[in-house]
Amino acid sequence: MIADPRFAVLQGDITRQQVDAIVNAANTTLLGGGGVDGAIHRAAGPELLQECRTLGGCPTGQAKITRGYRLSAKYVIHTVGPVWQGGQHGEEDLLAQCYRNCFRLLEEHGLRSIAFPAISCGAYGFPIDRAAAIALTEIHNFLQHNKNVESVRVVCYTHDVFEAYQRLLHLRH
Repeated sequence: MIADPRFAVLQGDITRQQVDAIVNAANTTLLGGGGVDGAIHRAAGPELLQECRTLGGCPTGQAKITRGYRLSAKYVIHTVGPVWQGGQHGEEDLLAQCYRNCFRLLEEHGLRSIAFPAISCGAYGFPIDRAAAIALTEIHNFLQHNKNVESVRVVCYTHDVFEAYQRLLHLRH
């Protein structure tokens, strides 16, 4: 499905990615938390929290952008993924909206590279295979119409998430 040289799935630490923007799987307050959210806040420094305090939070499925401060990335795009509640509460559509809204901000700001974590796959409990399928579909759709973006990455922190993405990629080729 994604046979595009601009796309890659990696295992590693998203805070170390050399891209224009990294995506933060944030909570609705945007004031930091656990998992990737806490790691990004720690790596970016206290200025990130100060800027996030001015944003008034973020609804599930939406996205907001801040500077990257001490990160290699110039920007952080914060998106709030859905908490998995069994799949009957619009979780899949909300997750797809996260990706679309991140890409919208990428285009609005003229950015050329982005790294995503596995949104909603940690504490929010979204089934990894389902989340990966949604992510790959949204990334594929975006790369089909946007020829200016140079790099889209999914950076998986754990090996099980990385393997899930790899399985899906191999099934789709």
